[in-house]
Amino acid sequence: MTDPRGWRYAKVISTSHDTPHSVTLRLDVPDRVRHLSGQHYVIRLTAEDGYRAQRSYSVASAPDDPLLELFVERLEDGEVSTYLADVVVPGDELEIRGPIGGWFAWNGSTPALGIGGGSGVVPMISMLRHNSDNFRVAASVRTAVDLPYAAELTAAGALIAVTREDFGGRAAGRLTAHELLPLYTPGAVCYVCGSAAFAEAASMLLLDIGVPTEDIRVERFGPSG
Repeated sequence: MTDPRGWRYAKVISTSHDTPHSVTLRLDVPDRVRHLSGQHYVIRLTAEDGYRAQRSYSVASAPDDPLLELFVERLEDGEVSTYLADVVVPGDELEIRGPIGGWFAWNGSTPALGIGGGSGVVPMISMLRHNSDNFRVAASVRTAVDLPYAAELTAAGALIAVTREDFGGRAAGRLTAHELLPLYTPGAVCYVCGSAAFAEAASMLLLDIGVPTEDIRVERFGPSG
């Protein structure tokens, strides 16, 4: 019997380049296991000489979406992200495995706050699409043009902090505890995703507004591509 979470091939249904340095992949996954918002998938590439490279990508689609959506930030020296962004076209097949992860997963039934830095907003998009009534979100990015899912976040009323330029009437600068406080509902689980430095800073802001340590869940990522 085939392991429903084991390696399999998914068909690329569509690709889009919504920011200058990214690609969004919509995949048809055979016998797909229903994911929880916050989980991720691994994509594995195999060269003709047998060399393999694999990377993890957060799921952006809601659990009920019939297709799996992954957002890939293109890194200039990335082994996997450059191929996915520059080469892959609809009709291709990609080897994938998932969904993976339990600590950073949200079932949508309880209030939650998500804070994403850069491409760290991707799991927050899945949560927002799953149950926007129970979810508040804040996003931080250096420049507005690089914010993934900018239109969707804006339409949802997300707090968007652009650190290097004014945006939406907000002066350039990092997120503050004062800004996060109105988004937090006591008892809510807070999800933080981004670089190690961003995750550390955001976690400190949550502690400053009184969020218990046990209610803060952090997903850090590094520069691998």
